[in-house]
Amino acid sequence: MQALFKRWILPVVGTAIALVLMFSIYGNLDITRFLLGLRQANPVWLVVLAGAILFEQVVNGWKWRQILYDVKPVRTLRLTGAMLAGYGANALVPIGVSPLVRAWLIARMENLKMGAVLTTTIIARFIDGVIFALFAGFIALAGQLPRVEGSLELGLGIAGALNFALFGALIWAMFHFRDLFSRDDPLISRVFDRVAKWLRTDGAALRRSLCEGVVWPRDHIRKLKVLLGAVASKLVASTHFFWAGLAVGVWLDPFDYLFLMVFAGFSMVLARFVRVPGGFVVGSAFALDLLGVAEEQALLMILFSYVITIVVIVGGGLCVLWRSGIDIRRARHMAERPDTSF
Repeated sequence: MQALFKRWILPVVGTAIALVLMFSIYGNLDITRFLLGLRQANPVWLVVLAGAILFEQVVNGWKWRQILYDVKPVRTLRLTGAMLAGYGANALVPIGVSPLVRAWLIARMENLKMGAVLTTTIIARFIDGVIFALFAGFIALAGQLPRVEGSLELGLGIAGALNFALFGALIWAMFHFRDLFSRDDPLISRVFDRVAKWLRTDGAALRRSLCEGVVWPRDHIRKLKVLLGAVASKLVASTHFFWAGLAVGVWLDPFDYLFLMVFAGFSMVLARFVRVPGGFVVGSAFALDLLGVAEEQALLMILFSYVITIVVIVGGGLCVLWRSGIDIRRARHMAERPDTSF
């Protein structure tokens, strides 16, 4: 019953909620006007949008390179390809396999321990969380948000503060307890080894390889590059709706695009937590409605951003997977049963 509830009941209920929310926003959509806007969309800006989506991943790959540099210098494009491969595998096996696939690919190509590479991807994700929280705080304090019932500034401010505290605490814990976790005698290590044994994995070797990846650049310039890369990736992400809007004739204030990026990001995270699919779509639709964008144009902007992201990221990732010789059975194996090659 528990498996049935998680696999079928929750997704069905979540989908129903998403459909109700979308109908409440776009219940009066003019289909004729929507199709006319679709035909008249400027393809040049859609190509630029695809380039921006891909460039965001290159920036993330460059940021990951700075973190991984003291373990081993790896080319930015190779890291970007591994990230795309992770997204491609995650689309086929939607159980959070993306970090494992990208870590496995880089470890295999660069002769590194998979656990160490995996930890650097986690650090990069936590840094992104901290920077995203700072963007949310900046938007909340700027006081230029749409006027709605209640306090949108307060909600974003609280969400940003919680996000900052969570990811900041996780980063602190990783570095503070790294040496403790690498030893065999602490209770947490013994519990970890017991769980690893149940999963038929060498817990001690896995712990040590994971701890080897808890690194921060020794060079001060490289530390700054990590933060600059995280900020730059968020700024590039905020331009997605700018290019999609230009394709359908929508112009907004520069600050509005930051608001869209933050609001859609929080909506996506919240939707994943409550098992409601389409969090990005619903959150973006609500935010564009707050900004006064016409329903037909707003839906086109969301459609272009979502579909082109899938084509560029997932399509590119599947191409990298194919070239790397990894199939979906290997990806599922890595997700469900950790390999002793950690």
